[in-house]
Amino acid sequence: MAAHITTVKHLHGALMKTNVLTLSLALRRRSIRAYTESHGEFTSKRVRQKFIDFFAEGYGHQVVRSSPVRPRADPSLMFVNAGMNQFKPIFLGNVDPRSEMASYRRVVNSQKCVRAGGKHNDLEDVGKDLYHHTFFEMLGNWSFGDYFKLEACAMAWKLLTEEYRIPPERLYVTYFTGDTANALPPDEETRNIWLSMGLSPDRVLPFGMKDNFWEMGDMGPCGPCSEIHYDHVGNRNAASLVNADSPDVVEIWNLVFMQYNSVDTGMGLERLVTVLQGKRSNYDTDLFTSLLSAIHQCSNAPAYQGRTGVADVGQVDKAYRVVADHLRTICVCIADGVYPGNAGAELVLRHILRRAVRFSTEVLQAPQGTLASLVPIVAHILSDAYPELNKESERIKDLINFNEAQFLSLLKQGRRVIDRTLSTMDENSNVFPASVAWSLYRNLGFPVDLIDLMLEERGKIVDKNEMKLLEEEFEKLSVQTEEDEGDHVDQLDLLSLAELQNRGVPYTDDSPKYCYSLESDGQYVFHPCKAVVLALYCDGSLVSEVREGQDCAVILDRTSFYAEQGGQANDQGYFTKDDLQGVLFPVKSVRLAGGYVVHQITATESLRVGDQVNLHFDEAWRIGCMVNHTATHVLNFVLRELFGPVVVQRGSHCSAKRLRFDFSLKGSLNPSELQRVEELVVNVIRQNADVFIEEIPLSRAKQIPGLRTVDEVYPDPVRVVSVAAPVSDLLSSENPKQTSVELCCGTHLLKTGAICDFVIVYERQMVKGICRIVAVTGDEAKKAREAGQTLLEEFESLMARKETSNTQSLTEAKDFSKDAGVLINAVHVTQIPQRQRIQLETRLKSVLKASNTTIRKLELKEAAFKAKELLNKHSNKPVVVELIQADSRSLLMKTAIQLSKDIPQSLVMLFSQLEPAGKLLCACHVPKCSTGCSAIDWALSVCSPLGGSAEGGRDTATGIALAANVKDVTEVLNWAEEVAQNKIRSSS
Repeated sequence: MAAHITTVKHLHGALMKTNVLTLSLALRRRSIRAYTESHGEFTSKRVRQKFIDFFAEGYGHQVVRSSPVRPRADPSLMFVNAGMNQFKPIFLGNVDPRSEMASYRRVVNSQKCVRAGGKHNDLEDVGKDLYHHTFFEMLGNWSFGDYFKLEACAMAWKLLTEEYRIPPERLYVTYFTGDTANALPPDEETRNIWLSMGLSPDRVLPFGMKDNFWEMGDMGPCGPCSEIHYDHVGNRNAASLVNADSPDVVEIWNLVFMQYNSVDTGMGLERLVTVLQGKRSNYDTDLFTSLLSAIHQCSNAPAYQGRTGVADVGQVDKAYRVVADHLRTICVCIADGVYPGNAGAELVLRHILRRAVRFSTEVLQAPQGTLASLVPIVAHILSDAYPELNKESERIKDLINFNEAQFLSLLKQGRRVIDRTLSTMDENSNVFPASVAWSLYRNLGFPVDLIDLMLEERGKIVDKNEMKLLEEEFEKLSVQTEEDEGDHVDQLDLLSLAELQNRGVPYTDDSPKYCYSLESDGQYVFHPCKAVVLALYCDGSLVSEVREGQDCAVILDRTSFYAEQGGQANDQGYFTKDDLQGVLFPVKSVRLAGGYVVHQITATESLRVGDQVNLHFDEAWRIGCMVNHTATHVLNFVLRELFGPVVVQRGSHCSAKRLRFDFSLKGSLNPSELQRVEELVVNVIRQNADVFIEEIPLSRAKQIPGLRTVDEVYPDPVRVVSVAAPVSDLLSSENPKQTSVELCCGTHLLKTGAICDFVIVYERQMVKGICRIVAVTGDEAKKAREAGQTLLEEFESLMARKETSNTQSLTEAKDFSKDAGVLINAVHVTQIPQRQRIQLETRLKSVLKASNTTIRKLELKEAAFKAKELLNKHSNKPVVVELIQADSRSLLMKTAIQLSKDIPQSLVMLFSQLEPAGKLLCACHVPKCSTGCSAIDWALSVCSPLGGSAEGGRDTATGIALAANVKDVTEVLNWAEEVAQNKIRSSS
């Protein structure tokens, strides 16, 4: 790093003596008039492209496509919220050394960003002002150990003042003034760079940690930054307004000097376009104007006027901004595979969509379907940079329409919940229960501002502090659940990785994991592997030795263990030491950290750096993973062949036991489609096709026709896995064979026949538009087929039993219904073919529905008979309490209701004693004319003292008591009658 800094100083001096002064004087001659005339030239598309071209063509930066807004393998983020997110592996020192990213030195890009949910959340601010967004584009140029402060500042100034022709007199820069508490010196180097470029001292302003020091987190990359601010007004000294939250002086670019050897810059496209187009609002630029105009054409609201606060009567202009911003976010997220759902980023997107629906339908009075109709406008504005928006437009519209209809239906339900809650509240209280508001938000997906609005109309508010506590408790439980379910791997931290590299510890050679062959008898042979312990990581630091019982991470010079990646589970197995062959060191997990393979073990004896170990992975587990991984590739190909290019892989995981595959599709697969998928996969299995695996340059691999990839950073060279056709043939043939071909780091079979069989045991839509298939292979598939056949035979036996019984008694009907219920539960939980499950469940539900209808009819008949007997005995009594034979509360209640019809002025309570169950059942009916007694009060008065409970309302109620607490049923009957009589007397 010292050598690098020295080089920078020499460059600094040279640049000062030559071009800087000339450049500064030339720029100052530019007039405001020339700048004003340039406004029309700078469309958003041109601004974005000029930024890219400036760095790519003028300064040798590599253009890198924006990553999707769903972070790559980064659970700390819901969405990509800054330009640096996709480069975190470089900053954290754990980039795969074989990947293209490892070669990055100078990079430029425009990154799609979403700030909603999590630490950076602008959702509730969108619409209130003229500049907040949930989706925005971050323009950035990057240096990874290449140029540093001098070059970054010079390039930024040249781009802004020469290429974009912003008057220098409107720009102010800031630098880090130091922090004594953290022993951080002032960044005088950056200050001097700006001064040497001709800026006057009153425009080079010092600020502290809050504004001018960047940190990725509590630990990790950090460094001072220098911001460039723009004065919208001009012809004045606005230094006092910099970093003062003034809408007139805004930050437009942040130059971060990270880790003192890398540069990370970020400039929001929306804000830059606002400056270059001479506007004061982001929403008045061409990124939004055509969209806002289209919204107006679809709505019954006046045209957008850009008002805020109290001037925005009815929040009409706020609604325009919310709908425009949110629709951009929705389109970008769905195009990148984030669909509205019930957890994490999917839940946040659902809130965004529903907030857009609310403002569209209720404030702008736009008809249902408006949001989806606007998708082509968003795609037209952004698709030059992000062509996936055009490709996914139909899917985006379908998902918006589906979720909009669902939410509008839920609105009615939510209003009923609010009305019901308000009816039970104290009239003098204006605070609505936070628990109910939280439930509306969390379970029904109501936007918080919609809840506030609906309550404001009724003169109520929600206690926001209590809402915050409920949210924090929910997040705490969610984190705890993730920790409980997660794999507690003692991974290497950033500092330890850096220390390994500083020590010169070589990256792990994991090529032995691919060293296996297929013998003529169909058996796989795996080559033995010996290794040397290069590093041990225990209790947060690198150590030279671990003792028995200690959990630690082990880094070897080479390994045959497969580390979890590419959707494949890690290998299981153990180590042995050369001098302790009888002592096993079980391997609990295997992960990648940069170029190191980290084996997590519990030491069963002392282990030292330099020890030689023999590696033994579970070959049966590995083969199972190979079987299911190859089957996953075949499944992916078959789905694409059957349903076309709409099928896009959205996730997968395979272990030795089963495989899971998530993919985009409009709806669930029906039984015939599931059967067809299985048949086509089994056809490939029966062909016993060769599986070809070849490592070739990444650029060459991307030329393979029909290649399937997912959004990952691939190594270069990359492994290509193809079925039934060599990779070379696919590259050289004019009409290559249509087959499964993917980039994949996993371990695979060498022939498909070893899969043996394939059965889909689970399939459903996770969220609208995303299907999940779980499948099993080999013996597990055979077992699933056999279990399905067994359940089918049980169903046929049940139906035969019904057909042989011409007249069913109530007992027989209930026995049949019970057996059908047991069978449907077995069908639901047993691992059988999913197509068979759907068919059996459908038939059993129909049988149960018919059976329950029969039971109701038989119960009514039985109830009428019992009521007639009771009527003869109690026809003239105001209170009827009796013990009868009934095996369910349903029959008991029907009898009580039937008897009440015959004696409408009487209070009726019937009991039935279930001896084997040890329960006393109760059902009662109270006529509407009775003012002193309600059914639920009566039932509770009788059942509660006997250790039971009751439920119901004013007219009818049922209860249950524990027979063990009943010494004499006659006493219970007398007590029940006495309770009713007392209530009647007290009301008269």
